Amino acid sequence: MEISVILPTYNERENLKKLLPVLLKYSNVEVVVVDDNSSDGTSAYVRELMKTYKNLKLVERPFKLGLGSAYKDGFKAVGRKIVTMDADLSHDPKYIAEFSKIIDKENVDIIIGSRYVSGGRIVGWKPHRKIISWSANLLARNFLRLGVRDATSGYRMYRREVFAKIASHSIMKGYEFQVEALFLAKKFGFEIYEYPIVFVDRKAGKSKLSVKDILKFLKAMLKLGFSGATLRH
Repeated sequence: MEISVILPTYNERENLKKLLPVLLKYSNVEVVVVDDNSSDGTSAYVRELMKTYKNLKLVERPFKLGLGSAYKDGFKAVGRKIVTMDADLSHDPKYIAEFSKIIDKENVDIIIGSRYVSGGRIVGWKPHRKIISWSANLLARNFLRLGVRDATSGYRMYRREVFAKIASHSIMKGYEFQVEALFLAKKFGFEIYEYPIVFVDRKAGKSKLSVKDILKFLKAMLKLGFSGATLRH
């Protein structure tokens, strides 16, 4: 399989009805849905769809265990390129083909769908969401010196072996995994490329980002910045 898309979900049934048919029409793409015991029938919908699509898989978890851990649990995928993206239609699947072309032609290991490079933008966010995101990226860029404009974007493509190495050294389970992954990538010398995307705020469902997640994110950046990650070579 060429590309594996990992989709963490919690109550995203209505959004999956639109997203999955778009992703699954490609024969070189498999989709792994990692569901945290949704109450809206997300898992049941995916199981029913699996009867039609052989390139659809489901990982069911007992409760919400964190975004980063969902990516790792979804790594039972078989594709040589791993895509992480939101299931809420904020990330347009059309960019996957562009990511794949770049990762094949250029000497890069990770592609970030970036909202903050030239050509990228955000549609539909209220001012406070923009401020939170902008501040988090400013902190990550200046404090951790990651060398990227959008360190918190969850829309990425990794070479399989690159994701495997990052996941094996990662200790973070939530949203903070986004920054930790880039921190580890930099430590290992992996090449990162930012591709401009248009991020559109969700139309259905609710954002899963909480105040607790923000605090954990800040704590994680302090931990990475002051003590570094324990790397096993």
